[in-house]
Amino acid sequence: MLKSILSGLLALALGFVVQVVQAGAMPAALSAPTQPVVLTVTGAIAVTNAPGAAQFDLAMLEAMGAETIRTTTIWTDGVQEFTGLPLHRLLEHLGVKTGRLEARAINDYAAEVPMADAVPGGAMIAWLRNGAPMPVRDKGPLWIIYPYDASPAFRTESHYSRSVWQLERIDVRP
Repeated sequence: MLKSILSGLLALALGFVVQVVQAGAMPAALSAPTQPVVLTVTGAIAVTNAPGAAQFDLAMLEAMGAETIRTTTIWTDGVQEFTGLPLHRLLEHLGVKTGRLEARAINDYAAEVPMADAVPGGAMIAWLRNGAPMPVRDKGPLWIIYPYDASPAFRTESHYSRSVWQLERIDVRP
């Protein structure tokens, strides 16, 4: 009888764990990059693959689910198509729910990106512009983009200052 009860409790517990993982409440494991690292996330993150950091190659970012937006920017001519990873998805994958984000570029330009920007329909880390990779001399390889045309709220100096191109690092601060 006791064995039957314990077996039932074990099955119930395992079922709960499977449901939590499927619901995305627990961050998934992060493998090591096999290509050159294009983004490093440090600070208050729950998932790492390097000492105190989560390092990503482009294939790892792509595997989290790329999306495409079409928008104009103040730095380019005409409507542009950007493909990349929504910022909220990256943070969910790393188990980040609160804090402040500091985005840093190759040239050490840094901007604070509020967590409020890491929502569906908000900031994206783009790696393609008009279907092509962005070289360093043309704001790549990664660029934080907003859907500027979606709302006047995105067409502000504060959002433009958060649009870090040549992005290489995000530090999550409590």
